[in-house]
Amino acid sequence: MITWGWTGMSHDASLAVFSDNGLEFAAHSERYSRIKNDKHLNQSIVDEALQYGEPDRICYYERPWLKKTRQLYAKQYTLLKKESPTTYIRKFYNKAPSCTTTSHHLSHSAYAYYTGPYERAVILVIDSIGEWETASIWTGEDGKLKKLWSQKYPDSMGIWYSAMTQRIGLKPQEHEYILMGMAAIGDPLRLYDRIKKDFFISYPNENHGVIFARNSHRGCLDWLPGINRPQDYADIAAATQAVYQEVFQEFCKKASDLTERKIDNLIIVGGCALNCVANPLAQQFFDNIHVPANPGDAGSAIGCVLAQTKQFLEMPHAFLGHDIQGEYPVEKLLEQLHTRKITAVASGRAEFGPRALGNRSILADPRGSSVKDRVNKIKHREAFRPFAPAILQEHASEYFEGITGDFMQYVSECKYPDKFPAIVHYDNTSRVQTVTKQSAPGLRSLLERWYETTGCPMLLNTSLNIKGEPLINTREDADRWTKQYGVEVCVPLE
Repeated sequence: MITWGWTGMSHDASLAVFSDNGLEFAAHSERYSRIKNDKHLNQSIVDEALQYGEPDRICYYERPWLKKTRQLYAKQYTLLKKESPTTYIRKFYNKAPSCTTTSHHLSHSAYAYYTGPYERAVILVIDSIGEWETASIWTGEDGKLKKLWSQKYPDSMGIWYSAMTQRIGLKPQEHEYILMGMAAIGDPLRLYDRIKKDFFISYPNENHGVIFARNSHRGCLDWLPGINRPQDYADIAAATQAVYQEVFQEFCKKASDLTERKIDNLIIVGGCALNCVANPLAQQFFDNIHVPANPGDAGSAIGCVLAQTKQFLEMPHAFLGHDIQGEYPVEKLLEQLHTRKITAVASGRAEFGPRALGNRSILADPRGSSVKDRVNKIKHREAFRPFAPAILQEHASEYFEGITGDFMQYVSECKYPDKFPAIVHYDNTSRVQTVTKQSAPGLRSLLERWYETTGCPMLLNTSLNIKGEPLINTREDADRWTKQYGVEVCVPLE
């Protein structure tokens, strides 16, 4: 039996394929259309999915009619005309069966729980909005999910964070990670009190969730319009991140209190789970923390299927997309790292998630004083943006203090920032990727050879794209990128 799960028509469209043997394929639509955060499916991704067989069942990640009631309430009348998921997907595959729908936050929770490492866990969902829900807390026990609490629109941390992203001149629902990075160069105190006063009535507590003083769904460009210098934007970013972290901690406390602190494992999911600066703060309330590789809406292409099957799915890695077949080009990459300090790779199956984890990556020596500026120039990025280190797992604690993981979902403090200037942010933190044979076998082989020849167990790892473009997907994309940007993308021999 072939089952598809998909997300789309809002943002970050994705498609997953299951067979009787388990998950066969999962990919982002943007990688095929080359449109960043593309909300639409396209014929190319559907055709690749069809290579695994025609679907007997199709699942969709939210309930459209329930969502329309909220859109009606929010006076988003033009959105009420959207076609049904079944009608939509039949444009690409006219024999598609009718779609089975699952609520938005249940799809998030199912992805978190059934692909996670814990048989017993609390799941915290924080995002912009599903149908009505903007935050929810669940338990996963004995293979079953149970919702304990939820918060409803218009009170939404995700919507507010996106509105503040737009307020500082960035693109909402895309550039939130830039705001998070900019926060490190701003003054978190200058506008902190004003932000709390103007936007918040109450933080989450035992009786309710976060309560906002205004609905930021249509943005907040009218807030302090005269504050618009570059440093003002950095200060807004710093205060926004500081407030988000405080509210996030209260959500974590609420999740712990609702289970009477009897469950030690927390899984964080939803778009806000990509806030890797805040995520480690959950350790104040839970012994073990997990954030999956693709916690945003796109990951729910898997979650909406698992919500129906209720089956656990082991996911030691995130390489589920388009396959550039052949052996990982370790020796060629190693040669370029030694001679040029910077290289790039497109090999094996593409990552399913927003982070490049070694199969569609730019890689560099983290020790050079000029490497960071060179990579930023290649990627057309702002100078303040940080890069991540990929490190052999067994060496992580020697170089970093704090929680680390395979999917770059937490920041840790670098113990030797002066030795590795290319991978530390202004506050000496790094978004660490630990590398095992299971999580990234190709990158692991390269790191082992790099360590043998240099004594350095890590490399700078950043996504193989430029600002505003999706990650490279195919061999043809890699060839084009090499010609256009002057850095050879190493691919397997055909």
